[in-house]
Amino acid sequence: MHGVLFLSQFQLPFSSALKYGLLTLALCLFVTAVIIFACHLYQYCKYVSYVNTNAEKKYLTDEYGSMERDKSILENNLSPSLLEISKKKNHNMKKLQVEMEKLERCLTPPTGSSESLESLSPEEEETLGSSKGRLRFSLLYNENQLQLKVIEGMDLPRHSTDPFVRIKLFSRYQSEEPVLQCVINEWETRLGKKRRNPTFGDEFSCALMEKQLEKVNIKLEVRKFDKYSRNTVLGEVRATLNNLKTSELLEFCEEIQQITKDLVGEILVSLKYLPTAQRIEVGLLKVRSGSLSSAMNTDTYARVDVFSSQRRQKHQKSSPQPKAQVIVFNEAFHFHLPDVASADCVVLISMYEIQASGRKLIGQASLGKHRASNVDEHWNLMLQSLRQPVAKWHPLLI
Repeated sequence: MHGVLFLSQFQLPFSSALKYGLLTLALCLFVTAVIIFACHLYQYCKYVSYVNTNAEKKYLTDEYGSMERDKSILENNLSPSLLEISKKKNHNMKKLQVEMEKLERCLTPPTGSSESLESLSPEEEETLGSSKGRLRFSLLYNENQLQLKVIEGMDLPRHSTDPFVRIKLFSRYQSEEPVLQCVINEWETRLGKKRRNPTFGDEFSCALMEKQLEKVNIKLEVRKFDKYSRNTVLGEVRATLNNLKTSELLEFCEEIQQITKDLVGEILVSLKYLPTAQRIEVGLLKVRSGSLSSAMNTDTYARVDVFSSQRRQKHQKSSPQPKAQVIVFNEAFHFHLPDVASADCVVLISMYEIQASGRKLIGQASLGKHRASNVDEHWNLMLQSLRQPVAKWHPLLI
């Protein structure tokens, strides 16, 4: 028991004043530590509350944004589908209604036609033959001069803003089959600004021998002007001059009919498919057409476009050749076509005449596979004769 030292027997050699001072300092440090801990705890709680509040706001924002996106997706994707389904269901009914309206128009006198046109939709106006409106013009032949006056358009479709008339004067230069024509003159009227009943009043004239009258016909194309895109053809009116008498003014008011193409020439094209290289060779051999204008010493060239699966490849042009009724090119153009057997493919050949004011379209020829049920005979011959050129004449239309 003498070697054991108890804690109660251990005493420091300090005075009581020093001991109480150290105790006071320890208490102050403890209170300071508690205050610092409380401050940090308060800041931590405030931070947690801030984070939770922002997270909730972000969640609500994201949820609202996703709802808006879902709404736009539904509007953009589902709504057209539902509209298409609705249109498909009502297609037969609308078709029957259109046929009944056609029959009613044939059996009833044409009174109040403008009111009936106002109640039709643009789609119905395009379907109904009488909805394209009428065109009023006059012809006068006197002293070897043909005078044409485009007076006005009447009851044009509602969507035909800014209409104008393009006039083409055709002359038949080959009477035997196929009957070929050439454009001997071409004019355009002024624009009828935002009117369904535009007044033109434009007059045109050209020199024409009396013996040529029986070979000449006039094509008046009613078009809609669009400064942002290509002009839209609304329809056409045709008139022949074989019954035109000298010094007799004839006035016409004709219904605008569906646009049709005119045969202005023929083009000899060869096709050859190279399966290993996955390329098609379009050979431009010769073109037979009439003169587009009276200007001599002008050149012509061809432009070849290939559309594969509704995508157009880069076009290729031929070298210019002097204008003649028979133009020999003997040029070949190559295009990459990896899936020529199954994909839709169209070859479009456009003939142009080079004029001082720019190029002028002579005519166009198209061949190929437009869809599975409409395959050109020349295209089938090419697929049956791989690596061998197959030549065929095609009509040149305008």
